[in-house]
Amino acid sequence: MKAIVIEKGEGGQTVALKDFPEADLMDGDVTVRISHSTINYKDGLALTGAAPIVRRFPMIPGIDFAGVVESSSSPDYKPGDKVLLNGWGTSETHLGGYAQKSRVPASMLVPLPEGLTARQAMAIGTAGYTAMLSVMAIDAVGVTPDHGPAIVTGAAGGVGSVATTLLARAGWHVIASTGRTEEAEYLKGLGAAEVIHRDELSGTPKPIAGERWAAGVDSVGSNTLANVLAQTKYDGAVTSCGLAQGMDLPASVAPFILRGIKLLGIDSVHCPRPRRFEAWQRLASELDLDRLEAMITTVPLEDVIALGPQILAGKVRGRIVVEIG
Repeated sequence: MKAIVIEKGEGGQTVALKDFPEADLMDGDVTVRISHSTINYKDGLALTGAAPIVRRFPMIPGIDFAGVVESSSSPDYKPGDKVLLNGWGTSETHLGGYAQKSRVPASMLVPLPEGLTARQAMAIGTAGYTAMLSVMAIDAVGVTPDHGPAIVTGAAGGVGSVATTLLARAGWHVIASTGRTEEAEYLKGLGAAEVIHRDELSGTPKPIAGERWAAGVDSVGSNTLANVLAQTKYDGAVTSCGLAQGMDLPASVAPFILRGIKLLGIDSVHCPRPRRFEAWQRLASELDLDRLEAMITTVPLEDVIALGPQILAGKVRGRIVVEIG
């Protein structure tokens, strides 16, 4: 079968599209014929070796895939079932989705929700699923559009694009932050009411600043997240799911002890199955599929390697769907 394979030798990491023996797939009770995958920020890290994502070699990267069950010894799935996968260590310790097939434990899979195609599911991918987990976390602490606007950082990226669409459809006044002001019309098309330049949030943060928003979805981290927290309204909530600017958080306790705000961590990789299933059901029913379509760029498997550096450089807009073929 065809697969993108990362190998490591004395000269470092190499990545190539090549033939990979199906017999070398990992243990699991379900074999899936993959039709689509996608490219997330974490995939860019794995493809380029910019961070030590890959922990075993050889590795097939790709943290997402969708396809059809080819064979199964699990009572949960039968041949012909449409399924998808996000995370669970794929591209790290388990062979991932940039291949024509994958063998995984049934517990890693989610049935493809009614109303979504495999292509749409991968347009959503881990980025969009993470965005929905963020919206669910804000909902769970009772912060609503009545409390004020919502800020989305890295808004033109994968998480940001889907978060903007989900929040706008839920009635939020969405403020989209991006370093690419040429994407303002794209973001307004997704539902953003305002677009601000990321420079407003990327500088040295104050311990606390004027209140601007009631909720936030941040995929950037570092100074940006600290500035978002400092400008969050009383009793507001901000989710954290990324580190595009950095892993540090040069923030103060002031927003927490003076305004009672909540910082909500979002983990998509090992998210429990019930919450994972709920997120995908909500995506199928709440995401505007016309706006999703506006985010999509489709590429073949052979183009994936070259896109790794581009997503890390912030040059990818919206969501990339990979047609495996």
